[in-house]
Parts: sequence; C-alpha cells; structure tokens
Amino acid sequence: MSVFKIEGGISLKGEVHPQGAKNEALQILCAVLLTAEKVTISNIPDIIDVNKLIELLRSLKVKIEQLDKNTYTFQADALDLDYLESEDFRKDGKSLRGSIMIVGPLLARFGKGYIPKPGGDKIGRRRLDTHFEGFINLGATFRYNKEEYFYGVEAPDGLKGAYMLLDEASVTGTANIVMAAVLAEGETTIYNAACEPYLQQLCNMLNLMGAKIDGVGSNLLRIQGVKELKGCEHRLLPDMIEIGSWIGLAAMTKSEITIKNVAWDSLGIIPNAFRRLGIHIEKRNDDIFIPAHIDGYEIQSYIDGSILTLADAPWPGLTPDLLSVLLVVATQAKGEVLIHQKMFESRLFFVDKLIDMGAKIILCDPHRAIIIGHDFKSQLKATQMSSPDIRAGMSLLIAALSAKGTSVIQNIDQIDRGYENLDKRLQALGARIERSEN
Repeated sequence: MSVFKIEGGISLKGEVHPQGAKNEALQILCAVLLTAEKVTISNIPDIIDVNKLIELLRSLKVKIEQLDKNTYTFQADALDLDYLESEDFRKDGKSLRGSIMIVGPLLARFGKGYIPKPGGDKIGRRRLDTHFEGFINLGATFRYNKEEYFYGVEAPDGLKGAYMLLDEASVTGTANIVMAAVLAEGETTIYNAACEPYLQQLCNMLNLMGAKIDGVGSNLLRIQGVKELKGCEHRLLPDMIEIGSWIGLAAMTKSEITIKNVAWDSLGIIPNAFRRLGIHIEKRNDDIFIPAHIDGYEIQSYIDGSILTLADAPWPGLTPDLLSVLLVVATQAKGEVLIHQKMFESRLFFVDKLIDMGAKIILCDPHRAIIIGHDFKSQLKATQMSSPDIRAGMSLLIAALSAKGTSVIQNIDQIDRGYENLDKRLQALGARIERSEN
C-alpha cells in the first residue's frame, strides 16, 4: 500500500492547473451509453474512480480510444448486455459508487439496468431510493436481491414520462433519472431536482446530443422524450473541489499560489466560504490568486457578533465535499467557527487525527464540530495517520504540509481516487513530499 511522506512547514509558490471535475466525469461517462454514435470527452481526470468507470465501460464492450492524456472517444454501438448479469460485473460494479449511474442510460436505451450495491467512501448512509423511485415513476419494475445486494430495473415496453417530486435533491439521483427520461415517451417533470454545475453540464451535453431538457440550472426540469440521441463533443469543467482544496492549502501553508482557468462562474459561493475564514482571494480574469498569508487570517463573525457557522446545502449552497478542507484551514485561523456537516454522519470523524496534531476541536456530535483557531501561534505537529476517505485524506495532507516535522499518511489510494498526480504537482510548487510503498 502506498504512503505519502511529507516534510511540513514549508511555504510553496507557483501556478496550478485544476484537473477535470471528478463528479462531472462520472455522470458524463455514463451518458455515452445513451447513443450508438461516437462521443468525445476532454479534460477527463486521470484518477482511480474515473479510470475504474472507464474500465467498466470497456467491459461492457464500449469502444474506447484515448486521444491524449485526458481526452477519449466512446462508442456504445455493440454492448455486451450479458456482462450485466455476470460475476465479473458484480465484482467490478460494487467497487465504485459512480457505477450506479449506468442504470438510467441502460434502462432507457435497452429496457433493463442492473447494479450491485456500489461502494465508495465510508462517510455515512448514502441512499439509492431516489434513483429507483424515479425509475419506478417512469414505469420500470424494480427488484432487489437482498442476499447478493443486487439491484435491477426493467421496462421491456419502454419508459413513460411522468411528474415526480424528488424526496431529496440528490445529484446522482437527478442525473440518473434525467438520463432515463430523455428517451422516455412523453413529458417528464422533475421537481426538487439537483442543479449543481455538473448536472447543468450533463443536461447541456444531452441537449447537444438531441435531448429536449428545459429548466437547466433550476430545480424544476421538464424533459420531452426523444427516440434517439446522437454523438457529440464535450469538455469537463475544472474540479471545484480541487480548486477549493488548493485555496485552503495556500492559506494554511502561507503560500502564494495562482490557480489557473477555474471557470469562476461555476464556483458559486465557494470563494466566499473561504473569505468568511479571512482568506484573501483575488480574481484575475479566470484565475484565482492567493497571496501568502504571512500575518494569518481571521474568521468573520455574524453581524450580531455570534460565532460563524459553515454548513453544507444543496446547490447553490456550499458543497459538503469542501467542509473537511474548510475545517482543517480553520485550525490555524484567528477565531472560532462551527462546522455543520448535515448530509453525512461519519464525515467528521477524521478530526481525532487533527486533535492528535494539536488542533483545538470540539466534536459536538457526528454532524457538528467547533474549531478554535491557533492563529499560527502554535504550529500543528507532524504525526502518522491514515486517509479515511477522499476529502478527509486531502484535508490531512493539507494539515501535514503545514505541520512541524515529518508526517506519514497511509492509505493514500483514497486520495488518489479524487486527485490527479497530486505529489508531482505539489513538488512543482516546492513541497517536500514523497510517495513510497509501505
């Protein structure tokens, strides 16, 4: 198993180019199953989760050609649907949570879709009810094998458009239902739909392929079903979670970093969330410049003087994927903040590792933590730790880069699932980080 060895307490400097968006890639790659024509996708990140999905598509006999490091063509004109009921699929599909999104396209185009219970981060319950209730509303029959944890939906006579009010604004659930509905007969209305930029990207790509989706960017989508879709070219957005991670890393390590071509209009309130922690963020055309915070940064209070709360919420609220980074950055701020992780009950448990490093954190319950910042008057101490999930792993890496001494992070495959070639990119900025086999 690979580990990172990090010598902390070193200021970095330079430019970084954010990778393509992981969460968008998982949706867009599944959408290639909706057409027999060729689809070209660029800016695909070279990370474990995305590569696993590409290999899953390859096992389905999607014709895949890599044009350059981050550009591929996909053509799903001769799929092996028998693979969906094989033991290999049961093994391959459950290793990746994003695999759930192949079900909608397969159901729409071929009248059936199957998936083993998918894996992913151990950050708490992540229900699949929204996905399957949406398919049932479109006329599919649902079945579940409890012994083998295997899901299936079938609609041999095709899907029919319907009105549905989603029980939660699930991003992957909305994406899956949209991909099923674009080939359904008649009109589908989805209320309380997720409207994250990555879902907007999916809808725009589907419209380019010939779908008829209205309301893109809102929580009310209307979809007129079409008989077939054609090929297209699509470029992924830069990854907003990685961009936020670089912002936090720059502030925590007192580094001067420019983040290039961030697609600023797609970042929503992410820059302001970091500004609430006192971090200076400068917009330079479509770049973000973070100066070296030599004198530190101070957390803002509310107008009435009460303690700041940073909480996740569906878009255009703050993405839950960045709360771990915001939390670790707050450990060296001046002031206090309450981090409220509403969506997942296991995502804050990594704070015990930060406490071991000297951070002042009170874990109130599985969803809330109060952070009392050191104002850089007391440096975090290096330690040995293990990455529990993608985002916590990145947060621990940020902590290690700012800490005094040499830290070791084990289980870095979790970090590699979401961040491309991270050690090499950090080394280019001057970081002392090495990857080795434990």
